[in-house]
Parts: sequence; C-alpha cells; structure tokens
Amino acid sequence: MSHDFDTQKAETLSAFSDLQAEGPIPAEADLDLFFLPGAGDTDWQPLAHALADLGFVTQWAEAEGDEPATLIATMPDQILSGTAIWMVEELATRTALEFGFRPDGWGFAAE
Repeated sequence: MSHDFDTQKAETLSAFSDLQAEGPIPAEADLDLFFLPGAGDTDWQPLAHALADLGFVTQWAEAEGDEPATLIATMPDQILSGTAIWMVEELATRTALEFGFRPDGWGFAAE
C-alpha cells in the first residue's frame, strides 16, 4: 500500500491552523516528528543515520505501556508555519518509508 502524502499534508496544514486558532505560536521551535516501525522487526538505527545526514537529531523511545516504540526526529530551530512544517515532515516521511517506518505525527514545545 502506498503512502497518501496528499492526506498527510492536508492533516498537517489543518492541525497547524487549529493551533494558530488557539493562540500565539512561536516563530520557531524544535520540531519533533514521530515515526513508528512497520511490520516485523524494523531496525531503527539505519533510519536514524539517514535522518541525521539530513540535519535531524534522533532518539529512540522504547515502548512503554500502551505507547509503541517510536523514533523521534527533531529538526532544531525550525520556522513554524504550516508550509514549513510540511516541507520538513515530507522529507523525513519519504526517508522513513524507505526504511520501513511510518509517520505518527509531529509536535513542538513552546518555550
């Protein structure tokens, strides 16, 4: 099954719009993207190296309780706009899919 980038983009732009409606958003922040392993035992380290080559800082979060194991890819000091987030998200998602991972959202912490 192929990935639906159009739907993912629409969801990202809608989510960002919803965040803007809730109140002010910082001009930039560290943007966290979350990726879940696909079926089977998917090794996260090759993806982490590939994302690091693209400028992401990565960490692996082991499964805890109901939370699945997750690769967190952070783009430091990212400009926050719907389009800017989507550009980074699309690049990381295309890379993740090559390594058997699927996207599971994004977020940032306002400082």
